[in-house]
Amino acid sequence: MPESDTAVAADAPPRPGDAYVQSFARGLAVIRSFSARAPQQTLSEVAQRTGLTRAGARRILLTLESLGYVSSQGRQFSLTAKILDLGFAYLSSLPLWNLAEPVMEALVADVKESCSAAVLDGADIVYVLRIPTHKIMSINLGIGSRLPATATSMGRTLLAELPGAALQDLLRRHPLTAYTGRTITDPGRFGDELERVRAQGWCLVDQELEEGLVSLSVPIRDRAGRAIAAMNVSGQVLRTPSAAMVERFLPRLQQAAAQISRMLQMKA
Repeated sequence: MPESDTAVAADAPPRPGDAYVQSFARGLAVIRSFSARAPQQTLSEVAQRTGLTRAGARRILLTLESLGYVSSQGRQFSLTAKILDLGFAYLSSLPLWNLAEPVMEALVADVKESCSAAVLDGADIVYVLRIPTHKIMSINLGIGSRLPATATSMGRTLLAELPGAALQDLLRRHPLTAYTGRTITDPGRFGDELERVRAQGWCLVDQELEEGLVSLSVPIRDRAGRAIAAMNVSGQVLRTPSAAMVERFLPRLQQAAAQISRMLQMKA
């Protein structure tokens, strides 16, 4: 899945003021500029990707290096394993993922397909838990991986829960993109699809993100009934056609999601 080479900080305009620490935001932009496509970068590349000056990028990189989050070799900078502490702080602060893992493992053992959980972050879903079986995609997926919400079953499950104004604003800033010949790119048709997902309580995406990939998703809800995450089963269409996936896996997936939701509500 190609990643954008545009400036990392360009998604939202700066908001200077007492409640907005610009230097901190710039530091996060530098961290986010590293990716699978850019695991190592020069100072100039970081500056270009973040929209910072070379001097500004240099100060942030050296600060991150002194804190142990970045290492350098010659002119190349890269993140260190310590950066995982930031993500672990999020995962460990919520009981959901510890509760969900054994339930998802049991589901994978039952259906013999991969199972994942993700949350919505802007126009993307972010994987917070994944129990794989076989390699089913040409990209590697793990905790922290991002995929476009509009072309994924978990993304549509969560987008269907957004208020209308918030959804329209998101689609205006992130227009629908075709990833395969099957991807829905017409806004009216996409809106109808989200209405259907909202009404039935689950979502099936058949080869819209990647040829051969079919995915089925349901929401995980908190005590107030809000969809705080989504959970899916995904597989190869030749092995498990979409109709067969719904017939065979949907009841088991719904049962697993309901179990996780109940456990979460008991912890709340």
